[in-house]
Amino acid sequence: MSKGRVEAFSDGVIAVVITIMVLEMKVPHGAAHESLLPLLPVFLSYVLSFVHVAIYWNNHHHLWHLVRQVNGRVLWANMHLLFWLSLVPFVTGWMGENHFAALTVALYGVVLMLAGVAYYILSRVLIAGHGSDSVLARAIGDDFKGRASLAVYAMAIALAFWRPLLSCALYAAVAAWWLVPDTRIERAIAAQDPARS
Repeated sequence: MSKGRVEAFSDGVIAVVITIMVLEMKVPHGAAHESLLPLLPVFLSYVLSFVHVAIYWNNHHHLWHLVRQVNGRVLWANMHLLFWLSLVPFVTGWMGENHFAALTVALYGVVLMLAGVAYYILSRVLIAGHGSDSVLARAIGDDFKGRASLAVYAMAIALAFWRPLLSCALYAAVAAWWLVPDTRIERAIAAQDPARS
């Protein structure tokens, strides 16, 4: 099966996720700068979520450069990832509207962590389909960064009930760690086709 439709569908879903998130920010009724202050928690949660979703899109884009074929398992693993990403607008809005209340911050972390688990599963399913000696398998390796991110998410979820803002700082730290695209895949692409580097 061709990978083109999977890429196009994933791009479309991620674009809709971002659109829904921005539409959740309601325009204030006043024209004074004070009318923006109540929107600050909503805006901050939007920024955090936008960065996370952008990171997933960026890494998904890089990953698919090494994908040669897809099968039913890959399609479902990709849909699993998109399911968790589609919940990001809901938990973002809930967290922002409730000024980072403990339960909202914890549920936000659960969605981020399960999106991370889904991405990890997708990468493993792709490796299984391409072989353990494939360029894709060598580029992804043992994925320490992905597994470490999941551990930080788990810590932040537990911490949310005592220090929700510290949990948000941990979510932001994971995002900061992933802001640079995965260079392992870029190096693999360059090694595969030196003319592209």
